[in-house]
Amino acid sequence: MKFLQRLGRSIMLPVAVLPVAAILVGISNWIKGTIGGGVVVDFLYTAGISLLSNLALLFAVGISIGMAKKSDGTSALAGVVSWLVVTTLLKPESVMLFMGVNDVNEVPAAFANVENVFVGILCGLIGAFCYDRFKDTKLPDALSFFSGKRSVAIVTAGFSLVLAAILFFVWPFVYGGLVTFGEWISFLGPLGAGIYGFLNRLLIPIGLHHALNSVFWFDVAGINDLNNFLAGTGTYGVTGQYMTGFFPIMMFGLPGAALAMYLTAKSTRKKITYGILLSAAIASFFVGVTEPLEFSFMFLAPVLYVVHAVFTGISMAISAILPVRMGFGFSAGFVDLVLNWTNPMAQNPWLIPVMGVFWFFIYFGVFYFFIKRFNLKTPGREDDNILEEGTEFDTHDVDQKYLVTGSRFIDALGGKENILDLDNCATRLRLEINDVSQVDDAALKRAGAAGTMKPGGKSVQVVYGTNVQFVKDAMEQIISGRVEAPAGAVPEQAPAAGGTAVLTDAPTTTAVKLRQPLEGKVVPLTAVPDPTFAQGIMGPGVAIEPTGDTVIAPADGTIGATFDSSHAVALVLDDGTELLIHVGIDTVGMKGDGFQTLVEKGQRVTAGTPLLRFDLAKIQAAGHSSITPVIVLNNENAAVTFE
Repeated sequence: MKFLQRLGRSIMLPVAVLPVAAILVGISNWIKGTIGGGVVVDFLYTAGISLLSNLALLFAVGISIGMAKKSDGTSALAGVVSWLVVTTLLKPESVMLFMGVNDVNEVPAAFANVENVFVGILCGLIGAFCYDRFKDTKLPDALSFFSGKRSVAIVTAGFSLVLAAILFFVWPFVYGGLVTFGEWISFLGPLGAGIYGFLNRLLIPIGLHHALNSVFWFDVAGINDLNNFLAGTGTYGVTGQYMTGFFPIMMFGLPGAALAMYLTAKSTRKKITYGILLSAAIASFFVGVTEPLEFSFMFLAPVLYVVHAVFTGISMAISAILPVRMGFGFSAGFVDLVLNWTNPMAQNPWLIPVMGVFWFFIYFGVFYFFIKRFNLKTPGREDDNILEEGTEFDTHDVDQKYLVTGSRFIDALGGKENILDLDNCATRLRLEINDVSQVDDAALKRAGAAGTMKPGGKSVQVVYGTNVQFVKDAMEQIISGRVEAPAGAVPEQAPAAGGTAVLTDAPTTTAVKLRQPLEGKVVPLTAVPDPTFAQGIMGPGVAIEPTGDTVIAPADGTIGATFDSSHAVALVLDDGTELLIHVGIDTVGMKGDGFQTLVEKGQRVTAGTPLLRFDLAKIQAAGHSSITPVIVLNNENAAVTFE
């Protein structure tokens, strides 16, 4: 699943450019259908179709960048090299030479459809693999010019030759088998239309939907649904049945799914998710270009894509039964619906918006339920950290100070080999250590840890603070070898024993008066069933046994940090006091289920502003304590009281 999530996120890079291209094509078709063609129409259409018709190439580039361990232009070049080698070797003119025939018509039709998304994905994966594996290759001095990154493209070409050879033998059988199957189901009436709709969507990830489309839309098996509809020469009540059911899904169903995915996205990622899904929904509704939406969840949540394919099949069957008939020249969007409304083959087109409203709510309800119930990783809900600044494709390095801290932590934990697993919650690293006796608590403290907890077995927790995510990221980069430990990261030596003790005045207690941020009973911090909080390792404070479900700002300030799991929030008050409000104990394990962050990092808030909401019953049902510590992070002498 982690591989599929990375693949899905990588695909979003090229897919993000498609909505604009789709809208350009839609505008050009609209103008052509209403006032006629012209230079402007041709200009807009050509600009838009240039991207839509090269989607597979965009995938090869985007996946080679996104799937590489470190984004680099070399990996993108490798993806392009693989694509050019494979598609050039398998284009009909090349295959004609390999087969020893003199007429391109003797070449299997499969090779006319080899430039598809499936091949693009394979080429992108080859480019990423070759970059990761061979970017540091060292060759003998005589060949040193081709060492390192220069070797990547060469090796990629070799792997692509192998892929092309495999596809040369396999592709025609797969493609031909689908065409034969399509011809068979064409005799099944509405049931066949439903099966076709289901398979049409299901085959999109590998590009073989074109094989089925050729059977039903064109004159491969005598159906010729698309051309007969546009020409108005088909059979009224029959022609169009293999296109109609797509309209309610593309115009209404998928936008409903987009709304569900947006509403279930983590609050810290809603802005990025909003931009992706809104533009994709517009392209789906107006022009019928569904790839931006479908690829946004196709690999992140495959079960939802299967549900989508089933719904498409049902829509096709229902449309064939009612009957409703409509066709398109480009795709099943609003533009084609309006332009073909008066086509002599159109039958009961007014039912399409009616069915569409039904499908909008079906998609929204089912997607929302599945995402929440099974915690599916749709856009904005992925496990991997998405940077809070810039886009989710940003790859800037972790700050040097976190690399230094991370390196010192690794050494204090017994080295890379001693760390079996590394994760984090709101304030601490959670690790599985091979030999806990090698963990140096004092060295961790000197490196910046607030404290160390050893719950038992191989588990170790290192308390750091709300920026723990950046330390964890730095440690992962060092452990994986992506970066080297920076200079100055050698663990600090313990202070020499002996010497003269310096007596200081007793610290002065600082009173911190706040509005109670959560309804419930106020209890001392020692009542918290977690020694990190109870012993004041994170800092002084109090705790609340909650009866309410909403955390509010206890004073005016700025949001210092939010968390993917939405179980905590950090606040910097106007007087500089840094607060952490942590709902429940070990609730990070709920992965956001039952929690909703209502603010964003950097947002200005006033006393009483709702910060996060939670489901108390879910916390208790999960077996976690709901007690909520309110901690002062930057003043160990603070005494917290509520007004």
